[in-house]
Amino acid sequence: MAAVPPELARRAEEAGLNASAPPQQADIAGWLIRLSPGKAKRSRCVNALAEGTLPLEQMLARCERAFAAAALPLIVRITPFSQPSDLDARLAALGWPAFDAADVMVLGRLDALADAALPTDVRFEPQSAEHYAQTVGQLRGSSAREITAHAERLQQSPVPYQGFVLLDANKQLLACGQFAREAGMVGIYDIFTPPEQRGQGHARLLCTQLLLAARAEGAEQAYLQVGSDNEVAQRVYARLGFEFAYRYHYRSPTPDLA
Repeated sequence: MAAVPPELARRAEEAGLNASAPPQQADIAGWLIRLSPGKAKRSRCVNALAEGTLPLEQMLARCERAFAAAALPLIVRITPFSQPSDLDARLAALGWPAFDAADVMVLGRLDALADAALPTDVRFEPQSAEHYAQTVGQLRGSSAREITAHAERLQQSPVPYQGFVLLDANKQLLACGQFAREAGMVGIYDIFTPPEQRGQGHARLLCTQLLLAARAEGAEQAYLQVGSDNEVAQRVYARLGFEFAYRYHYRSPTPDLA
């Protein structure tokens, strides 16, 4: 299998950063810090987008003060694009453990995705940002604070989100998910299947409908993020044509996060 083109991987990273922007973010000497109290780590971490204009120790100290003021633990997201290029090794040398590795997968051509009609007894229905945050948050066991923060981020995102639920004839939830489209690039987010509905193809059906809906709006390529150890989900996405692009993880000086 051919490697994913570097420019597509970079585009997926940029689109993912734009789509996960919370209202609470700032720049610290070239690093992007995000301070949402929500559950998603990508919205409450440091993204080291540039070398930084201060020595690393000072950069980390400034970030730590900002996170402490927001009552959040300091977390740094490490990607192949992080700067300085040896940031991961330097944080490891400080004793910061790595955790929550995730794979970014991309689909280079949405026009190759085959049309797929819904079964007659299944409904694919949109939800508002507030309702979607409630739906997926309750399924995941999120706190009320995390659900509120998630809804706030979706409502104020510079990249519009649209959530959907997949329901059976009795209005039982089969799966839920949403997409965020930025011009020709669409991100698939927050895919969740209730435990009692798993293993029946609902996630693949939902993702297909999400991609077709985004394609109808003008999307040409897609990306998503999935846990590196979630082999079941990775197989679902691979059947849809997604390919591995790159892996990222987090580091933190807070031991109980790892």
